[in-house]
Amino acid sequence: MIIEDDPPIRRVLRHALESDFDRVLEAGTAAAGIDLVASEQPALVVLDLGLPDAEGVEVCRELRAWCVAPILILSARHSESEKVTLLDAGADDYITKPFSTVELQARVRALLRRASVGNAPSLRIEFGPYVMDLAGRTLRRDGEIVHLTPIEWELLRTLAVNAGRTLTHTQLFGAVWAGRRYGDAQQYLRTHIANLRRKIEDDVLDPRYVVTEPGIGYRFAGTS
Repeated sequence: MIIEDDPPIRRVLRHALESDFDRVLEAGTAAAGIDLVASEQPALVVLDLGLPDAEGVEVCRELRAWCVAPILILSARHSESEKVTLLDAGADDYITKPFSTVELQARVRALLRRASVGNAPSLRIEFGPYVMDLAGRTLRRDGEIVHLTPIEWELLRTLAVNAGRTLTHTQLFGAVWAGRRYGDAQQYLRTHIANLRRKIEDDVLDPRYVVTEPGIGYRFAGTS
């Protein structure tokens, strides 16, 4: 489902998505897009922020309240604060204009893979030389136990089960420190992410698995 008011951009998006979907729906307004999402229940929503009849973030919140499909935001704006707001509102990923068709397709496929995993959750996650046993709460590297603190485990688990998705500081802090309403989320995370990286990354200055999204949060790239 493409919700975009610019016909030429809709045409580009449709051509890019037709290789992965049997059917691509289009809407030029927020109202029409919301109605189509409700009636057609698409596997993915590509949502432009510059719609004529509603703010993109409000459309995102409305969809996320009842729509389980991944939401990919498309916008000409590059503000980090806006990206954080949209991710916190329920968006799954964010791509800015101008964009390449190859990048768009890669992001869409990553979202579809993650949605598929979410529908059939696994208790085992493998990345590089590591194996996570979610039921046993263990991490092994080449068969040897890697000792993590409870907070480090929760950070890695939260990131790994959302592989490929950028989690904002607020989202990650809320998942790991559930119910806690005080403290600096960004500072707490910086400290514990640094400790986690020292245990799982070969080069903490150029991390392979736990990647920083400056000003926004962190993303797990191990299984993407």
